[in-house]
Amino acid sequence: ANHKSSLKESDKKKQEGLHNRYYGKTMENAVRKLRATTDKAAATAMYPGITKLLDKLAKTNVIHKNKANNLKSKLAIYINKLA
Repeated sequence: ANHKSSLKESDKKKQEGLHNRYYGKTMENAVRKLRATTDKAAATAMYPGITKLLDKLAKTNVIHKNKANNLKSKLAIYINKLA
């Protein structure tokens, strides 16, 4: 990077990357936590918050919208299979 603006852009992209990595990891942990739950009531209570998070990440292009929809679908199926 030889120009001041390109240096600024580089710094900005690094910050965006850190932000995206943080929220991507937060999403992974939330999904993992729901999948580890065996109580249907607890899983049902967690589901709306996770879908909200997935929708936000898809909207801001942290994850692809199809990935968000696939995860929501798989989690809903998992919750319905719980006794």
